[in-house]
Amino acid sequence: MRPEEVILPEEALSESFLAATGPGGQNVNKVATAVQLRVDLFKLGLHPDVYGRLKHIAGSRVTSAGELLITARRFRTQEANRTDARRRLAEMIAAAHIAPRKRKPTRVPKSVKAERVDRKRQRSAVKQTRGKVRFD
Repeated sequence: MRPEEVILPEEALSESFLAATGPGGQNVNKVATAVQLRVDLFKLGLHPDVYGRLKHIAGSRVTSAGELLITARRFRTQEANRTDARRRLAEMIAAAHIAPRKRKPTRVPKSVKAERVDRKRQRSAVKQTRGKVRFD
């Protein structure tokens, strides 16, 4: 699933605007341009596996109430920050839809094990021949 294909239900989202730090000069002090996007994960209606992966991807951004908190303050305008926050949410959800591949266990062939034992035996023999030199 691509981020463009993710559908975000409006009832699951709530936005608030706050004064941002960063670029904007004097504009930062006057206008609340940063966006804090709160997403109720239960209202997204995700499959339990996808929900679990999304919680793992989001990490500490998920509150104890089950809300995902995304703060966007990269741009100078509210609209650009709003778009950025929604894009980041869509990328997270798209990433959560990708199921990890199962690991297929492999076996070391007997011939490889035998070669390793032979090399160890040869090395052991070399080391056995070493010893104290006696001058009798």
